[in-house]
Amino acid sequence: MDTVPAAKAERWQRFRKNRNKALAARHGWLTLTSFQWLEDSPCTVELAPGLWSTDGTTAVLTAVPADGLSLVGTGEPVSGTITAVLADEESLMWVQFGGPGGNQVVVELAMRAGKFAVRTRDSASPILTGFGGVPTYPYNPDWEVTGRFEPYPEPVDVPIATANLLVDGVHRSVGEVVFCVPGSGHEFRLQAEEEKLGALTVTFHDETNDDTTDDWRKLAVPRPRPDNSVVLDFNRAINYPSAFTPYGTCPMPVTNNSLDVRVEAGEKLPAG
Repeated sequence: MDTVPAAKAERWQRFRKNRNKALAARHGWLTLTSFQWLEDSPCTVELAPGLWSTDGTTAVLTAVPADGLSLVGTGEPVSGTITAVLADEESLMWVQFGGPGGNQVVVELAMRAGKFAVRTRDSASPILTGFGGVPTYPYNPDWEVTGRFEPYPEPVDVPIATANLLVDGVHRSVGEVVFCVPGSGHEFRLQAEEEKLGALTVTFHDETNDDTTDDWRKLAVPRPRPDNSVVLDFNRAINYPSAFTPYGTCPMPVTNNSLDVRVEAGEKLPAG
């Protein structure tokens, strides 16, 4: 560890601090307590008041004052019927209820696989209240590697599975990140998605999965340089929300996005 440049070690520590802080958000990923599809006729759902339904294009909620529901953001009480429309993969923190301030639980409306669902987010969830940070491997500069990005002429939509067996996903591959890692004598080619401002995301399996790490992880890769070289710092590999909760719909890696080595860097299985 003495050979690790102090500046890099400090940046990694700041990254970890901010990552744990984000996970501990009051109604963040650690607060999910249910995932339920909406039916075509008004009915109750688990862990939330009101009557919920959808006609396939619009979500409908009917509530009475005794339900204690209010709109997230404005705090306006919900009395009667309200509706919302979402595009596929969109989410809306729609209504809230419970607790001293009437906002202990937020009900998120989501459109997944062309269907409406609701997820409850409870700020009193024991996963959140007992959270002490994500375990990680020690920082290792050997797992910061340089590779190259080989863009495709056009993005390619690749069907994938997700953490929810009933939800199919699509990986929009914009090219391949090519690199070598410690312990392997050959190159890897992993398909990447594009994020804001040209940055990339790589979702991958490796030989630590189901042992010290979750089933898969992801890595943010800074925007390729003008010569298409990229830096992959696997010390910053993180878990998807589905590592912390059974109510995620997180995308799995595309076929062949696997490394046949142990990537002993980044986040481990969550504690507990």
